[in-house]
Amino acid sequence: MNLEVFEHYPVPRAVASFAIPSILTSLVTVFYNMADTFFVGQTGDPNQVAAVSLATPVFLLLMACGNIFGVGGSSFLSRALGEGKREKVKKISCFCFISCIVVGLLMMFLFLGAMPMILQIAGSSPNTEGFARDYLSCCAYGAVFVVVSVALGNIVRGEGAAKTAMFGMMLGTIVNILLDPIMILGMGMGVKGAAWATVIGNVSSTLFYLGYIIFSRKTSLSINPKYFSLKEGIPFGVLAIGIPVFLNNVLMSTSNVLMNNFLVKYGDVAVAAMGVAMKANMLVVFLQMGIAMGIQPLVGYCYGAKNHDRLKSVMKFSMICSVIIGFTLTLVYLIFSEKIVGIFIQDENVIIYGEKMLRALMVSSSVIGIMFVFTFSFQAMGKAVSSLILSISRQGLIFFPVIVLSNMFFGLNGIIFAQPIADLGCLIIAVIMFIHLSNQWQKEKVIQ
Repeated sequence: MNLEVFEHYPVPRAVASFAIPSILTSLVTVFYNMADTFFVGQTGDPNQVAAVSLATPVFLLLMACGNIFGVGGSSFLSRALGEGKREKVKKISCFCFISCIVVGLLMMFLFLGAMPMILQIAGSSPNTEGFARDYLSCCAYGAVFVVVSVALGNIVRGEGAAKTAMFGMMLGTIVNILLDPIMILGMGMGVKGAAWATVIGNVSSTLFYLGYIIFSRKTSLSINPKYFSLKEGIPFGVLAIGIPVFLNNVLMSTSNVLMNNFLVKYGDVAVAAMGVAMKANMLVVFLQMGIAMGIQPLVGYCYGAKNHDRLKSVMKFSMICSVIIGFTLTLVYLIFSEKIVGIFIQDENVIIYGEKMLRALMVSSSVIGIMFVFTFSFQAMGKAVSSLILSISRQGLIFFPVIVLSNMFFGLNGIIFAQPIADLGCLIIAVIMFIHLSNQWQKEKVIQ
């Protein structure tokens, strides 16, 4: 394992070593998420586009389960590496892998058994219910692979193998994108084809990561059952960070469901338009999130090694990069918003709604990357309480009252501005938390 990047690379070079593969992974993930909406949109059926939008928050629950063990495991093992505990890394990775299989199976049975209730909660209408059912049923059968691929991608990156993690994600995404036009349009499967393409893509990623862990001599990771352990605080160490991440993902899904339920009052076109706007906005969000996710292993290692000065330098440089990317993309999106929405679907009403929604989502885009750096850094440092507060604020404690009140007083305009308002509120909370943490470090240094 190459520890040079963790300990001796200059900060810009170290950040680039981790962030660039993560950004490329995020970029490919954006195209992967856009692909379903784009090719389903080529059917010219707004109801199918709306169904994908309705099913997406539910599908995100599978990814949320993967993130429990992926982000939680990644954070824990990167700190273990910083402390020089290589054997513990094997136990952490094995615990996460086996737990993912169990949780994936449970989610499959839950999706299939509670499908009518899930569709009702998601806000489906008679026009979209059948399409949404087709999409989610297919995803349910591939639940184990979705959960495992998400988790292993994070765990591999947490060990410092950022390029390997990127290749695994890119493989699954490329497979998905190649299959989308074949299955959605060529085979006439519509949303069902989109779902199967997604599942097959996750199967591909899972097999790649398993091959790396089993056959590579460079890794300290293991999926060998002999390393499975519930001792040494492993379950707590993983779940303490993984659960807040899971809650954030669940609240993200819940907030999307809540938004769709508000939007459906304005018609299925409004739901489809917001789905398109949010998919388009993912490029801005995921690129900045890619930087924050990329530096997690570096932050975790520095924190485990008690190198706080290097840790803060990593965070500062990452924030500057995020703001530059966010500001540039915001300008592009504001100028070309109509054309960007039009890429996904050529329905005039959807474009009119979508352009307005996309512009609203861009309000917080220039600075949202700062919040992501704080959030993912808290996770990397094992700050469970701080991570939990931020996780439940952006999509929960702040977002829920904002969207309810804004819908009550401002109607549709209030709904589409709810998320950027919540983002800005969460950023303020994150800054306050980090100032408090920095003051603690300063006091510790004085005592020493």
